Amino acid sequence: MKQEILRHYNLLLGSKSPRRQELLKALGLHYSLVDIDVDEVYPLHLQGADIARYLCELKADAFDAALLAADSILVTADTIVWLWGKYIGKPSGKNEAISMLQQLSGKQHSVFSGICLKSASRKTVFHAHTLVNFRELTYDEIEYYVTHHKPYDKAGSYGIQDWIGYIGITGIEGCYYNVMGFPVQMFYAELEKFIAASLQMDVK
Repeated sequence: MKQEILRHYNLLLGSKSPRRQELLKALGLHYSLVDIDVDEVYPLHLQGADIARYLCELKADAFDAALLAADSILVTADTIVWLWGKYIGKPSGKNEAISMLQQLSGKQHSVFSGICLKSASRKTVFHAHTLVNFRELTYDEIEYYVTHHKPYDKAGSYGIQDWIGYIGITGIEGCYYNVMGFPVQMFYAELEKFIAASLQMDVK
């Protein structure tokens, strides 16, 4: 995607995640932050990727469409951990964070990130899936990590880029950055397609 084309678009990031902001900056994309506040509640029949897709679209739809100018693209995202048919979100505090990591210890789990791109005339939703393997973690390791890193804003109570990732993760299948909360390669490719489709609509 030619960077000069991107300059004609105003990206709006509807996320408070410092990791998503960091990754967008690393892509060389300029964006503005917008505040979107929704209750992250999903229909109970949804599972895995469908939860992440539903929640990112929920956030996008909560943004006032009247604020989307013709050159604006809203970006919303949601990342979840899925373990053996169970949704694992963000912990409410230290005890729940420890409990979550004890559940993940010694097991393989899935990380799903849903991304929604929305303009004044179009919307698309896509997702990434990564498998993550943890070795058996001791209680002392888990307690040390939670106490010192306070992963309360992270799905599954961990950051792959943190200490727990260094000592506990034995391997992944899929995008590393997806586990951080934003699959940058897929996002860039989908953004390119989204802009190309928008340009074709403008020509028509």
